[in-house]
Amino acid sequence: MSDTEDDPKMEPVTLAEPLARAIGERYLTYALSTIMHRALPDARDGLKPVHRRILYAMRELKLSATGGFRKSAKISGDVMGNYHPHGDSAIYDAMARLAQDFNVRYPLVDGQGNFGNIDGDNPAASRYTEARLTAIAETLMEGLTENAVDFRPNYDGTLEEPVVMPAAFPNLLANGSSGIAVGMATNIPPHNLEELILGCHAMMADPAITDEALVDIIPGPDFPTGGVMIEPRATMLEAYRTGRGSFRTRAKWHVEDLGRGTWQIIITEIPYQVQKSKLIEKLAELIQTKKIPLLADVRDESADDIRIVLEPRSRTVEADMLMGALFKSSDLEARFSLNMNVLIDGRVPKVCSLKEVLRAFLDHRRDVLKRRSQHRMEKIDHRLEVLEGFIITFLNLDRVIDIIRYDDDPKAALMAEHWGKPHKRAMSEKDYVPPAKGGEGELTEVQTEAILNMRLRSLRRLEEMELLAERDALMAERAGLVDLLESDALQWKQIGTELDDIRRKFGKDTVLGRRRTAFAEAGEVEEVSFEAMIEREPITVICSQMGWIRALKGHVDLAAEQKFKDGDTARFAFHAETTDKILLVGANGRFYTLVGVNLPGGRGMGEPVRLMVDLPNDSEIVDLQIFRPGEKLLVASSAGDGFVVTSDEVLAQTRAGKQVLSLGAGVKTAICRKVQGDHVAVVGDNRKVLVFPLAELPEMAKGKGVRLQKYKDGGLSDATTFVLAAGLAWKDPAGRTRTETDLAEWIGARASAGRMAPRGFPRDNRFN
Repeated sequence: MSDTEDDPKMEPVTLAEPLARAIGERYLTYALSTIMHRALPDARDGLKPVHRRILYAMRELKLSATGGFRKSAKISGDVMGNYHPHGDSAIYDAMARLAQDFNVRYPLVDGQGNFGNIDGDNPAASRYTEARLTAIAETLMEGLTENAVDFRPNYDGTLEEPVVMPAAFPNLLANGSSGIAVGMATNIPPHNLEELILGCHAMMADPAITDEALVDIIPGPDFPTGGVMIEPRATMLEAYRTGRGSFRTRAKWHVEDLGRGTWQIIITEIPYQVQKSKLIEKLAELIQTKKIPLLADVRDESADDIRIVLEPRSRTVEADMLMGALFKSSDLEARFSLNMNVLIDGRVPKVCSLKEVLRAFLDHRRDVLKRRSQHRMEKIDHRLEVLEGFIITFLNLDRVIDIIRYDDDPKAALMAEHWGKPHKRAMSEKDYVPPAKGGEGELTEVQTEAILNMRLRSLRRLEEMELLAERDALMAERAGLVDLLESDALQWKQIGTELDDIRRKFGKDTVLGRRRTAFAEAGEVEEVSFEAMIEREPITVICSQMGWIRALKGHVDLAAEQKFKDGDTARFAFHAETTDKILLVGANGRFYTLVGVNLPGGRGMGEPVRLMVDLPNDSEIVDLQIFRPGEKLLVASSAGDGFVVTSDEVLAQTRAGKQVLSLGAGVKTAICRKVQGDHVAVVGDNRKVLVFPLAELPEMAKGKGVRLQKYKDGGLSDATTFVLAAGLAWKDPAGRTRTETDLAEWIGARASAGRMAPRGFPRDNRFN
């Protein structure tokens, strides 16, 4: 039984709380946890908690850059057990990324084994790989033992971990960062360390430095995979000033001469975060779908370095033209979005400018310098206190030995003895404040403990001289630290010296530090139209009644007999060129676009046109004609509604086509004719003909249109346009062209019924 059942007087306690407030508070807690402890990096050291814990755990395991490797499973296990109570796979993935030189500009982990590659392959399991810290990662943690930063208890309170790393270099900008939090995200590209340090020097020299001057020193990102930055300087300046923007990068390429006029393009660097394998697949797809006719083949000949070979279809192709098309159609050109959303002082998320991020780092380095200097002063003061006791011992050696040897409580006796002053110090008394004592010439407890723990070998005469020298050196060092803590100028000078040390080790003169991403103008590689990439050659387009299409080379005789599949016959045949776009009009009111160069060859029966465009099986092909820019087309439905549309409006960009004519139930597209003349002639299924001025038809981009002719039964059979003065022409049953110039009988208002067709009009009710 429950407690309330045991005691009837007790009533159950309920906590009433509005659902909206409960959900809001809990979601806010979750959002803050995600923002501060998972997704956003700290502006001071550029690390997220998981990365900080990985580096600290590796340091505790003594995995220095010059030491041995340890199994990655051991490292991720220690991180998970001691500092980061999350999945070991997430920890290992984060550690593996720190070791990938194609993802991280200055790797913080030195990996041994398969840590993934630029093709997008995953790292091997953690039990197969080993790791240790890199030299540059160790500089991030210099000063951890010198009270440089605060520590906090780990998740279970058994250990301590640093709140932030001392960070000897601006890691946030050097290596970049990315993450998605709740309601916010961050995406920061990597930069060149040498340029960042020069930018820090400029900010220390002039705290009010302008964004323009800073961008002159730090011109843009420096991606680990290289590439060419083509973003205009004005755009980059605005992005760095506001903390938001984007950068366009292109692959680095050159032309390799194969002799005898042949050549090929070699790509040696690809944009950042583009997987090479997917890039190759995309290029192969462009070849297969013939979207880039100039490209014949692509091969991946990469080993340690990237080498992608592009073969042109012809030696007459221009390399710049081919690359311009590929930049537009593939990830050989990529855009990196900038969103410098970081945690200021580890607490407040803020979208910062380049200047604000560098200021946060420099302020942090100043705080670290002060804390390390104060810690060193405390160590010096303690050592000076001990040294003073040692010097007193040497001045009164016999008495000290006598007390230690014969007194029952030597510690108390030594502290009670009056020893007098030691040797005069080499420096002024004001430089050092001695520890508080019971009286002049008396020893402190610290000094007494040090004397009692002194080794006998230290009682030689040479040791006294060394103690005096050590005391003088420490006094000089202490005086320098006092001056440093009291002077802002000396502090910034010291920070500059430390940054210069990093610059010498990892700057542009080293393999790791040289700039990899170059800069260029986007206009250097011209972007060209699809037509410009196609070799212009004559073809003859043939399409059957069942929709099988092909293109014969050259302009063959249209009257020549062609072979078709059993039960199929000819429908359309016309001369064109490989550069032509061909309009296909479907009975469903949609217009589709084909390209001459992409049509199948004429050796076989061709291919179904429905494999090239999304024309439904129940929709017939109404018309097939060459696209000419600026032409006007007359389109009409079987219900007798139509309008005039320009050819540019019906050109489709996708295989799904473009809906132009709006159709009702049971209505189909009847005709699509080029407008040539000033009048329209319409004939219905009832063989009635109506002629009216073309000006009565509206020009539209899409829609149902207006009524062309009125019908009691049936619908529209055919329509055409002509010049009234020249007369209306058609072919009689014998194949002879007949022209009717006296059309007064058939001229009427649009949407009227018309009159019966003249004698000799074709029985199929067609003008052509």
